[in-house]
Amino acid sequence: MTSTEGIRMTPTKYIRLQNELAELRSRLSIEVSDDFMDYDAKRIARHSARQSRIREIEDLLSDAVVDGRPAGDPLAEPGMVLTIRYDGAGETETFLLGRRGAEDADIKIYSLASPLGRAIAGARPGDQRIYSIPDETGRLVTLLDAVPYATYVGKRLEPQRVRCGRH
Repeated sequence: MTSTEGIRMTPTKYIRLQNELAELRSRLSIEVSDDFMDYDAKRIARHSARQSRIREIEDLLSDAVVDGRPAGDPLAEPGMVLTIRYDGAGETETFLLGRRGAEDADIKIYSLASPLGRAIAGARPGDQRIYSIPDETGRLVTLLDAVPYATYVGKRLEPQRVRCGRH
């Protein structure tokens, strides 16, 4: 019997599981040759247990429902690439909401401690927020899109198709 309801969890638990998954994936995995006798049985058991836990967490996260919304529902949170519109000027900006100094980021990054990061965190596409910078009045911004960084990078790396039309 399958459930379409998903697994309810708190945002804290969801983030904890994401962090645990990232840690488990970052550990070096062992390569086991054809001759298992050359490897310590405890190392192999730890590797198997780690792989099992990775699969378990992936299953939990894929069915997660956080605060009544599916985990894949776009929300402005760390690790998401956000596109916002400055309503006063009509200009748009795309950036990664996360920590400054993220390695290999080829996109502007705003931390959660920045005025814009604090204001936009938790917003869903279509939500408007006001943020202020010292010595300025509040600025109205609208969240247009929120996608995970990995999805954003994947879309940018896909080969672009060029249409050749007849003139």
